[in-house]
Amino acid sequence: MADDSRNFQLEIITPDRVFYQGEASMVEFTSVDGEMGVYKHHIPLTTVLSPGVVTITEPSGKKTAAVHAGFVQILGEKVTFLAEIAEWPDEIDVSRAEAAKARAEERLRNHGAEIDVARAEIALKKALIRINAKQ
Repeated sequence: MADDSRNFQLEIITPDRVFYQGEASMVEFTSVDGEMGVYKHHIPLTTVLSPGVVTITEPSGKKTAAVHAGFVQILGEKVTFLAEIAEWPDEIDVSRAEAAKARAEERLRNHGAEIDVARAEIALKKALIRINAKQ
């Protein structure tokens, strides 16, 4: 008998916890190659996850989370994220993210030889992702 379900298994795993485990009909995220949307029976693929907002479409509605780098493995009926960091919007301290954003912008604006520009850019991107995920 054919499986008529549009859902697939989705896992988001970080070094310290299983962040999400459940069924989804679609997941949207940012890879190093750009924005991706995955449905059940997507072609098998492993890709590098870029920092961004992940949108999970469940039978009961949509959920969003902030993720910060990692890998995604896409198989026909299962998608697995191995993420450095994953945060639900209610876990994000917006005032802390705003302060990190301001610090990173200041470092980039007035950087000298002692400032690691790449690190400041990463810090700014992480702060912006947290702010966007919270909104």
